Amino acid sequence: MTIIDLNSDLGEGFGAWKMGDDDALLDIVSSANIACGFHAGDPTVMRRVTERAVDRGVTIGAHVAYRDLAGFGRRKIDIAPDELSDGVLYQIAALDGFARAAGGRVRYVKPHGALYNTAAVDEEQAWAVLDGLSRYNRSLALLCPPDSEMSRQAEKIGVRAFGEAFADRAYTAEGNLVSRKLPGAVLHDPDAVAARAVGIATTGTVTTADGGELRISARSLCVHGDTPGAVELARRIREKLVSANVHISSFMDGDQ
Repeated sequence: MTIIDLNSDLGEGFGAWKMGDDDALLDIVSSANIACGFHAGDPTVMRRVTERAVDRGVTIGAHVAYRDLAGFGRRKIDIAPDELSDGVLYQIAALDGFARAAGGRVRYVKPHGALYNTAAVDEEQAWAVLDGLSRYNRSLALLCPPDSEMSRQAEKIGVRAFGEAFADRAYTAEGNLVSRKLPGAVLHDPDAVAARAVGIATTGTVTTADGGELRISARSLCVHGDTPGAVELARRIREKLVSANVHISSFMDGDQ
């Protein structure tokens, strides 16, 4: 049986500012990457989303980021590795406090936005992410691009890394995400996105922006919670995967 995880970035509101439909997505996904206050999220949002994730049996991940509320964590910040490591540890600990108060716990870490893209290729930034993770709890897993600098750093220190692919993002021939500054970087057609998700899960391939074929090994598929129509997109992906005999299950299932 083919097994795949569905994850989404949740808890990205802040104060009176709302982002996405966390409740609806928690009924669809198997893992939730919850913002930890640096790019989005505040204590009340973090409490609410962790409580509801625990209620629904959804695996909780810390969605760590550069400290960049104004830019939603999508701007690269020149930060010393030790300082970045401290920030990663801080964010994990904050979210885990709310998760444990709700009867659950943080099970994995996934960087957000510019930190995700930078640490995928930058050895020092990747090291900082893994250092912060391992100093808090080495048993946490890392969700990251397959065959990335993060996955290599994780292997060096014995942290489990799981590969992720994006059903609703365009890829370059080199396997990188097309910049959001370019047209067509984010895909919106539910049928097309669902078909890509099935292809990634069943054949390990995805069509690139230039029409080529890219091999991608992923245990998890991400649907962005801030994409317009995210709930319908996620629901269509789940339906198509189930129809293709793909079992939806968190990549952390079976881990105690």
